[in-house]
Amino acid sequence: MDLGVATSEPVAREFLAVVLAGFGNELVPLTSNHGAEPCPKALVPVGNKPMIDYVLSWIDQSGIKNVLLICPAIHRAAISHHVHSDLPTSFRVDVQTYDESPDGSTGTCTILRHFSSRISEDFVLLSCDFIPPPSLSLHTILDKFRTESGTDGSIATACWFEATLPDKNAIIEDWGSLPPPTPIVWEENTGTLLYIDSADDSDRNSEELELRMSLLSKYPRTKLSRKYQDSHVYVCRRSVLDLVKEKRHFDSFREEFFPWLCKIQYQRVKRERYGRMLIPPNDDGTLSVALNHSTLQNKLHEKPQLQPSAAEPSEPPSPTEADSGIEPASLRIGVVLHQAADGFATRVNTVHSLLDMNRRVLSQTTYSLPVDPKSRSLIDQKAQISSDTIVGDSTQVAERATIKKSVIGKHCVIGKMTKIVGSVLLDHCVVEDGAKLDGCILGRGTKIGAKAEVSRCVTQAGYEVDAGETVKNEKLDVSDWTALDDEDDEDEDDEDEDDEDDDQEEEEGKDESESE
Repeated sequence: MDLGVATSEPVAREFLAVVLAGFGNELVPLTSNHGAEPCPKALVPVGNKPMIDYVLSWIDQSGIKNVLLICPAIHRAAISHHVHSDLPTSFRVDVQTYDESPDGSTGTCTILRHFSSRISEDFVLLSCDFIPPPSLSLHTILDKFRTESGTDGSIATACWFEATLPDKNAIIEDWGSLPPPTPIVWEENTGTLLYIDSADDSDRNSEELELRMSLLSKYPRTKLSRKYQDSHVYVCRRSVLDLVKEKRHFDSFREEFFPWLCKIQYQRVKRERYGRMLIPPNDDGTLSVALNHSTLQNKLHEKPQLQPSAAEPSEPPSPTEADSGIEPASLRIGVVLHQAADGFATRVNTVHSLLDMNRRVLSQTTYSLPVDPKSRSLIDQKAQISSDTIVGDSTQVAERATIKKSVIGKHCVIGKMTKIVGSVLLDHCVVEDGAKLDGCILGRGTKIGAKAEVSRCVTQAGYEVDAGETVKNEKLDVSDWTALDDEDDEDEDDEDEDDEDDDQEEEEGKDESESE
């Protein structure tokens, strides 16, 4: 035996992180295209930091080394450049795309089926818009899944967070409605998610929840609440993806498939039909054999069993039971419920939540101005900038400008005598002299004319507000003013045609006079 030569086998990957970065139709007009240039949702900043950075940093801290990032084909160049050039990471990011237009509705299940060949291990499914607090570690969710999948055959673990409604004064109806709360039922002692009220359930009975007796018999001490929201963070066995591929009529993972998956753990027919698919008999990932011989094992669902009488035959064994007499897999769905008191968590999937999250970032910031001396010199000393404001690099701020409780992006130009309060400006915005902004979100490259007053508005990238104009409580789309340009072009075309007709008549008149 040669002790001088060390042989090592490649270590199998434990988890693959699958990050979904869609179009972000809920953030329109901020995510609407700027001409031919797309505005990816994943790169919309929160506190001058693209929202996808929060998710990738969260994954990095968990120790996962491989990420599959799926985005629309039109967003690939921008997202890939940011991930591989601007974002230092210690893991490998594989950017894959799918062809779809913003008007399409490709669901998560459809996307997972398409990329199933790239997912060969247990996976963590995440959305690019979830921003976790420091107190919520991805380790917590992964460890719960590791423990329960190995001890009693759990198949997935989800994370829900306690939602806090934004201030009533911050809710602007013209920006769109907030998503309705989703009722869930869970068992607290074991952390088991039992029921999610889906859209189909609401259509059948919008006033009451219909819970099966099999659920209440198996879990008699359950809790019901509407105060939690789905973070769209799911840790799943690889076999769950096989079930997604079989149930091809499901399109949405969050609204259709996962609520249905929760029912397998207590509905006998579904257990018998899908149990062997979710936990094969030769699954080496379970620790049930070792734990069955352990005297320290504390079973999650240990209940006193009544001895069947001789006249009553015992029930046939479940298809998931092994021949050795080991207890069948539970097929449970674990859940981690994050409380608001432990730190604010949210999904930035609406315009309201984007503004609210930026304001929360500002509340934890103390006077964040550019560190670079060259960028710092672009801010006039007579400008008044409050301590709860963030100003990006290469941004010019003229004299006597006032900025309070706002996030100003990079390469912006803020003119003289301007007043900006409680607003978020993306990169390359221009606010001319004397303009006023209050509670606004300006898309990339927006221009506000001199002495214009804009209050509680959201603009698409490249939108222009005329000098002296007053706008309140609106979503300002580029099409509003490009349509006028198109009409002007049509008028110019009509004038050009009239001129051509006149020229032609003059030439005909000359020809007639020459012939005479």
